[in-house]
Amino acid sequence: MIPEISLGPVTLQTFGLAFAAAFVVSGWIVHMRLGEIGKPPDWAYEMVFAALIGGLIGARLYFIVDNYSDVKDDLLGNIFSGSGLTWYGGALGGAIGVILWAWWRKFLNLWLLDTAAPALAAGYAVGRIGCQLSGDGDYGKPWDGPWAMGYPDGTVPTPPGVTVHPTPIYETLTMGLGAYILWRLRNRFRLGILFAIYLIYAGAERFLVEFLRRNTDVALGLTAAQLESLAMMIGGVVWILVVRNRYGSLARPADQMSAADVPT
Repeated sequence: MIPEISLGPVTLQTFGLAFAAAFVVSGWIVHMRLGEIGKPPDWAYEMVFAALIGGLIGARLYFIVDNYSDVKDDLLGNIFSGSGLTWYGGALGGAIGVILWAWWRKFLNLWLLDTAAPALAAGYAVGRIGCQLSGDGDYGKPWDGPWAMGYPDGTVPTPPGVTVHPTPIYETLTMGLGAYILWRLRNRFRLGILFAIYLIYAGAERFLVEFLRRNTDVALGLTAAQLESLAMMIGGVVWILVVRNRYGSLARPADQMSAADVPT
């Protein structure tokens, strides 16, 4: 594990580096897609900044709410702490930030959602590299399989001699593949369907990997992340069924090939 990288007097946290890299990769994908659909590519920088600010706030607040019993004695200190960030809180906060930006830019439409789909998957994949390098506790349950790993030097170390499922690696590989698939499909479907596919894929990935992680069950034998993932998958399936029922086809029609007519 490499939780930190020391460069003389400067110490860098590998999780923070991966977190920043996730936004860079996502922004690059958004930049390319905006140019393809006839919108200003430089909007990608604004969009990523809005997602970054909203994501940091959302991840922090979600962590506080989810762990209130542990942090209630020092709420102010925990609000401004550098540790304790949750993916779903970050996703929700980032989404709110981007929605506000899109409303300001008059780009709050299905083009926005489909543009974000492969970027979200890629950003998640890169972010999990930080979890792996830092050993921040996102690893899985004890296991002695052929690729099991120990995290004795992680920020949340495993006990000496104990090996576990390296779930951050599983997630990086799975969501990296998902990002590639979504990018390849970006021009094939009616607007909104690509984002619905993302909801199903990302929800299924997190739902399944939770069976290998150490999170506590909260209801029906499922973790909070699994319940949230189920909501994502159901939302994506319903979205696709509604569109198919309404239009009879999911294929993109000729009049949806460009967003150039969307006001700027």
